[in-house]
Order: sequence, then C-alpha cells, then structure tokens
Amino acid sequence: MQAKRILLVIGGGVAAYKTLELIRRLREQGARVRAVLTAAGKQFVTPLSVASLAGSPVFDDLFSLTDETEIGHIQISREADLVVVAPATADLLAKMAQGHADDLASTLLLATDKKILVAPAMNLRMWLHPATRRNVALLRGDGVIFVGPEEGDMACGEYGPGRMSEPAAILAAIDAALRGDTTIPLPGGVLGLAGRRVVVTSGPTHEPIDPVRYLGNRSSGKQGHAIAAAAARAGAEVVLVSGPVELQDPPGVATRHVSTAAEMLAAVEAALPADIFIAAAAVSDWRVGEIAAQKLKKGGAPTALPLVENPDILALLAQRQEARPRLVVGFAAETENLLDNAQAKLARKNCDVIVANDVGDKAAGVMGEEENQVTIVTRGGTQTWPRLRKEHVALKLIAYLSKLLEGRGDA
Repeated sequence: MQAKRILLVIGGGVAAYKTLELIRRLREQGARVRAVLTAAGKQFVTPLSVASLAGSPVFDDLFSLTDETEIGHIQISREADLVVVAPATADLLAKMAQGHADDLASTLLLATDKKILVAPAMNLRMWLHPATRRNVALLRGDGVIFVGPEEGDMACGEYGPGRMSEPAAILAAIDAALRGDTTIPLPGGVLGLAGRRVVVTSGPTHEPIDPVRYLGNRSSGKQGHAIAAAAARAGAEVVLVSGPVELQDPPGVATRHVSTAAEMLAAVEAALPADIFIAAAAVSDWRVGEIAAQKLKKGGAPTALPLVENPDILALLAQRQEARPRLVVGFAAETENLLDNAQAKLARKNCDVIVANDVGDKAAGVMGEEENQVTIVTRGGTQTWPRLRKEHVALKLIAYLSKLLEGRGDA
C-alpha cells in the first residue's frame, strides 16, 4: 500500500469509531488517506480526530468556498487509487444505487471513476430489507466491492448480520482491491484451517446415455466452488473435485475435473486423507446400465432406460472405518419437508453436518442463482442463516467448520 491514495468516506453509524483504527493502520502501511465525513458521520467521530490520524484536512461541505473553487468534489474523487466507504449505511448504499448527489459524499461517489469498496453497517432488519437487498444487487452489478457485513451483537441490542467488518478485515479487502482481487476476503480471525486439508465436491455429474446424451441436473457449481475458494483463503490445502461446470477454477485450489459419479468417487478417494470433506456436488443417483455405442435414433430408441444406482460418495466417506475425515459435510437440496429430510439424511449417512436448502420454491431458487439460504443441521440442533450471496454462505460455513474442528462449536 506504499504511497497508495485512499479516499475514505465515513458514514453515520456507531461503527464509525472503527474507521479511526483503520486510518491508523493504513498510514502505518504507507498509504495516504483523505477523509470525507458525512453530516451523520460527524455525530459519531469528530473532524479533528479524523484529521489528526489522517494527517490531512477532512472534507465535509459540498459548497465550501475554498474547496469548490476548483470543483473540489471532482478532484477529490479522481485523485484516489481506491474509494472506501466505511461505515456504508443503508442510506449511503441507497444513494449510491440510485445515483443521488445531495451532499459531498454522495456527489463524489457519483463523480468518481475509481474502484469503490464498501463496508456495510446497519441494523440486521435494515440489511435484510428487500430495498437494501435490491440496492446491494445493483451496486454489485455496477462493480462495487463489498466486505462484510458480519454477524454479531448490534449496538441496538439485536443479534444478526449487519456488523461492520473489523479494521483488519477491511484492510485485507483494501489490499486485495488494490491488487485487482475483487473476491470477498475472509472475516477477521477466520484463519483456523491453516495446515488443514479440505476436499470439496462441486457441480453436477453427467451420466452418458450414448455418445451425445446424458443424465444430469441443474447444479451450476457456484456454491461448491465458493466453498473451495473460502477454504483456501482460510489457509487450507484444498482439493476441489468438480463435475462439468462453466466456472473458472478457484485460485489457490487444486482442481480435479470429472464427469461421472464413478470418476468423482475415484478422484475423492485419491485426494484423501483430509480433515474435512464437503460434498457440495449434486451427484446423479443413477446411471444408465448400458451405454449405447452409437447415437440413439428416434426410430430405434428404447422405450425405457434400465438404470443402475450410482455409488453414494457421501455415505461411503462418512461411514469409513479407517481414514474417515474428521468432519463430513453433506448437502440436502429438497423440494419438501426440508428439515425432516435433512435430519434423516444426517442420521442415515452418518454425516457430521448437513447444509440444507429448499430448491422447490421459485422465489428461493438456488441452482444457478447468486444467492442461497441454508439451514445447518447437526445432531445438536439446527440454525437457519439469512439469504446471502453464495460467497458469504461459503465464508460463514468455513468459519463454522473451523470452530467445529477446533472444538469451539457445537455439532
């Protein structure tokens, strides 16, 4: 970050106090910081404290006679290498999404041609409100990078997603953004998989009928690939066994490409031993008993296809007597009776964790979508997480499994 120019927009929220520590850390790493305080932000931190730490004057007035003689809001927005908004309140996100420009902060955010990183902070109901979700989706589509929010206790006394990420996590996100890496960094402190080995399966399997046709499903592999990427960022050695998908291999992950369930099983067994096995792939339950050597023609096509049951990869690993991974995690994509089916699968296959999601409701569709809502099912109970982007689901799952592995969680 040496000599990098960071423009920090401080919104109005209790979490604004964290920006003082963020400024200090940025300056320690050689960054140059200029700060803009919103009117609400000044209710939580003072211009004097921000200016003292930043080593430069604080900007807060769109109509300043001294700053605006040279169209200051344009100049400020263009000089930075990166624009950071922390805390990014619901109001600031709404202004950014809708292109409002009624104060200095929103005006320079509209006028900038530089990359923008936001660290949201708000009450969990505000974060989960459909209006905020729409604004976040619009901003992501515009290329805005998000770090957080994280789950935890709120100043208002509630608990849930909406806490601003800690300065260390925001600093890591700034460093990644400056290097051109726009993937979501792990929340601070979630590095518990260093030295661990994680095997993840992802995507569908394709079971051939003839040389051009196959049995398959709608799995995109987005969730499994996000989990593999999150595990790698947590310091693990990761092997991803992927069925046919239209996704790039995650960085820092050893990816094995397969097509059929039998090939996936062989690749998983070759990747063992492992500390954690996460079966996120949608493996076909059946394959055709006899694959036609030539393309089947309409006139000569069989009226029925004899099917043979595929190996149950999840059950085979969970029920191993030797070299069983310490944590075996399965997925349950259900169209009805979500919890009953997930709990039955947990017991039947001897898993440690089942990640259950409902794929029957169109409004909560999962396969191929960017978001997911899951329920974590263990022998100790269940917990339902809010609907999140799949990257966030992956980060939360890896954080959760890291604690389980260390004996700090309840399975």
